[in-house]
Order: sequence, then C-alpha cells, then structure tokens
Amino acid sequence: MAKKQAPAAAAGPDASPGGKSKLKLIIIMVLALLLAVGASVGATWFLMKKDGADTPERDEVASTAPAVRPEAVYEVLAPAFVVNFNHKGRQRYIQVSIALMSRDQVALDALKEQMPLLRNRLVMLLSSQDFAALMTPVGKEMLRQQVTAGVQELAQKETGKLAVEQVLFTNFVLQ
Repeated sequence: MAKKQAPAAAAGPDASPGGKSKLKLIIIMVLALLLAVGASVGATWFLMKKDGADTPERDEVASTAPAVRPEAVYEVLAPAFVVNFNHKGRQRYIQVSIALMSRDQVALDALKEQMPLLRNRLVMLLSSQDFAALMTPVGKEMLRQQVTAGVQELAQKETGKLAVEQVLFTNFVLQ
C-alpha cells in the first residue's frame, strides 16, 4: 500500500486530470486579456491618427501662429503701498509691493501716464479689505485677483487696451 501512494505524490499537482485543464484555462484567459488590451490600443491609435488626417487646416493654423509668446515686461509700482484700516477697534496696517506684468511695452507705457489714478484705486481697494481674510493664503490670492481685475478695468477704460496680464505681490506684510 505504501508503494502505491508514493508515485502519486511524486507526480505533483499537475499530474491530476483537473490540473492541466486549469492551467490551459488560465493561459487562454491571459491571452484573451492581452488580445483585448492590444485591440484597444490599436483602435485608439487608429482613431487618433484618423482625426489628425482629416483636418489638414489644423497644421496650417499651427504653422502660421507665432510659436513663441512675447517676453513678459514688469513694472514695479514704487513706493510700496502702506494702508491702514480698522479691525475690531484696533488699527491695522498692510504693506504691499506690487509689480505689473505685461507683454506689451507700449500699452504699459500708456498706463504709466495714468499712475495717480491707478494708485488711488489700489489704495481704496486695499483699505477696504478684512484683516482676518488677508491672513489666509486664499484671502491673499483673492485680493491679488481683485487688484488684477481693477487694474485691467482701468487700463481698458483709459488706454483702450488690456495692458496688464497679471498683478504680482512681491512683498506682503500685515500688522
């Protein structure tokens, strides 16, 4: 009896009739999965290639458009803005150094002629802020966006051009 059990154990798990069919099933499933992935990649590549071939105008537009944006030009508004405001009965101060970013030097030079009006608008905007909101990064970013919108509105109204792309805070102190 011991001799009959030993050869069956030495043959291993693949020797059973069910073991070979499971291995074949796993191999077939892996091959089917690889075939499906390959078909998906091939179909995606084919459709992407087809869309690009149908629109030659896209290549013409891309070749006629300038490939490089003009360099940014910065104008620092000096001196820095120092504004006081009341917060819960206590006097608070904010100091902000501002730089204007533009890609059109001519429009920026035209805006420089309106500098007293621009500085007045910025002082009024800064003095109307809430101290608690300005202590958070979100509050500072919202203020930067408000200042950018105000400067762009003034530039559009006075010069007829959108002279400023962004307003940047180069120094921001709350006390």
